[in-house]
Amino acid sequence: MSQAYPDATQIAEVVRGQEVSAKSIVAAALSRIAAQNQRLNCFTTVMADSALADAERIDREIAQGKDPGVLAGVPFAVKDLFDIAGITTLAGSKINAENPPATHDATAVARLKQAGAVLVGALNMDEYAYGFVTENRHYGATHNPHDRTRVAGGSSGGSAAAVAAGLVPITLGSDTNGSIRVPAAFCGIFGLKPTYGRLSRAGAVLFAGSFDHIGPFGRSVRDIATVFDVLQGDDSADRVCTNRPIELCLPQLKLGIDGLRIAVADDYFATGAEPEAMDAVAKVVSALRIKESATIPEPDRARAAAFVITASEGANLHLKDLRSRPQDFDVATRDRFLAGALIPATWYIQAQRFRQWYRDRIREIFQNIDIIIAPTTPCIAPPIGQEKMVIAGEEMLVRPNLGRFTQPLSFIGLPIVSVPIQRLGDMPLGVQIIAAPYNEALVLRVAAVLESQGIVTAPVVQ
Repeated sequence: MSQAYPDATQIAEVVRGQEVSAKSIVAAALSRIAAQNQRLNCFTTVMADSALADAERIDREIAQGKDPGVLAGVPFAVKDLFDIAGITTLAGSKINAENPPATHDATAVARLKQAGAVLVGALNMDEYAYGFVTENRHYGATHNPHDRTRVAGGSSGGSAAAVAAGLVPITLGSDTNGSIRVPAAFCGIFGLKPTYGRLSRAGAVLFAGSFDHIGPFGRSVRDIATVFDVLQGDDSADRVCTNRPIELCLPQLKLGIDGLRIAVADDYFATGAEPEAMDAVAKVVSALRIKESATIPEPDRARAAAFVITASEGANLHLKDLRSRPQDFDVATRDRFLAGALIPATWYIQAQRFRQWYRDRIREIFQNIDIIIAPTTPCIAPPIGQEKMVIAGEEMLVRPNLGRFTQPLSFIGLPIVSVPIQRLGDMPLGVQIIAAPYNEALVLRVAAVLESQGIVTAPVVQ
């Protein structure tokens, strides 16, 4: 990817204007991947031949006066749980490597291609999307471009690291309990988790069906909005993505935040984090001149219920393999799935009942507030291999607690963008911008204002 055109929308503009060829843009991205992937381990598959062929086709269409789409010539890659025609979908596992290649692209992949984007490969992840670190036993750890001794976050770690390092300008990931937002924060880029069911998951390997979302990573709000708009639309192949409203976000980015009621989450979301995480929130609060606070009720119970539901649903998807070939799972993934398989049905039912109660309480908050601000993670990216960490004086396990601030919000499928706070000489952090369901345009408008002020930025890591 040419460093002269770091953003997807800029690339599409110059390609469509025939200032630069799509082939040269894609070739530059492939060259950068070849040079850096060995030390970062973002990609599980690189599709150089097909990517160059697609780029040449786009150049021909433009020469013939055709419009290949709003993402013409933009290189992109997807988390390796999205089906790619002709490629085996690994989902981070050894077991899936034995499957035949996918026969069709996932809906999200197909829609990006239809908009002119060029697929260059599949990206590393935690096994079956169960994790926050992308330390994959089978395919290796993905390294954080800001500090290769640290995790990139997960489970969409390859997706976040590839954008942060400038290998591609946009990627797709999935988010169950925070798997877009945590790596976006750790890698210092933008990551959008849309409303549950807003975007089709057809052709994507699920972790927990009642939680799973898909969404984009990018280095600008405009890129995130553009990709989100391209991906919208009903899909009969995904039963939760039908009769969903379409509201284009890109045209709304310049509307600003006048009249929006914005509050900062207090109580649980103002404790249990390192000072630098709260400082990141304070920067956003100051920039937006936020005076109000909001108390989200029972977040600890929401996390507990989320653990019960996701472990149960995830285990149910893998029962056959857990019984017949447990040795082929990552040990950490296997043990959590086994624990999930043993959860009593009454616990699962009670967790779902609490979920409805919790959803109703959050709806009440959004009757008086449009936007809530909260930290994305309780700390900077921890070192690869670290099992325990100390947060606010308390020792805790790394893997389950990186989602402390994302999990209670995933629980009810709210639209959230994690925006990057860069810190001179240190690791980046993220701040969550949260709204009521189907208000992606609002969270992106707030992000755009912060970006215009220079409060949030996502430069390429050199």
